[in-house]
Amino acid sequence: MPHDHHDHEHDHSHEGLSPSGHPYRADNDTDLSYWQAMEIALRELLIEKGHLTAAQIHSQINAMDSRSPANGARVVARAWVDPEFKAALLADAGAASRAMGFDIGPMHLIALENTKEVHNVVVCTLCSCYPRNLLGLPPDWYKSRAYRSRTVIEPRKVLSEFGLELPEPMQVRVHDSTADMRYIVLPAQPEASLGLTEEELAAWVTRDSMIGVGLPQAPR
Repeated sequence: MPHDHHDHEHDHSHEGLSPSGHPYRADNDTDLSYWQAMEIALRELLIEKGHLTAAQIHSQINAMDSRSPANGARVVARAWVDPEFKAALLADAGAASRAMGFDIGPMHLIALENTKEVHNVVVCTLCSCYPRNLLGLPPDWYKSRAYRSRTVIEPRKVLSEFGLELPEPMQVRVHDSTADMRYIVLPAQPEASLGLTEEELAAWVTRDSMIGVGLPQAPR
């Protein structure tokens, strides 16, 4: 890719600021890793053999990028207003989500219901397995070693660091995701939201409440 070259006297190194005064961020251009090179080679081979087109790949990337916690929020809101759907979700979360039109692929999805007696929290101790089809990309803290290791050892302390203080009698259950099995928490519906429409309720459902480190909140 061509670059426009020009002479200037700006110092890029002082106090971590760029010439425009914004925080300086170094280029992240690095050599391709083995797996990145393999992905490029495989992609180009599939296109060359006519199995896929570049447009199809680009379309799928856009579809994946468009996934967000709003999808999961719609599932939760439906469960709050529709008892039959809630029963179906708890019986087979994957089938219930597909019935709403969400493409979650072959993923085995389990819905965990929070009650007055039980609070569920999700972690992936091995890496960062996460129901991306419904919740989008996982937050950075979900992938951190601290969260992955501490949540199974001291879940109440971890939850308190998220600002979630649970009553002592409530049981906290930690669920470890795997490559073949993912979880989504069905949070308890707040009493203040009773009587709202499904669309209105979806705005109460937060990403963290579907992981189990937070609760639903009234939209600001």
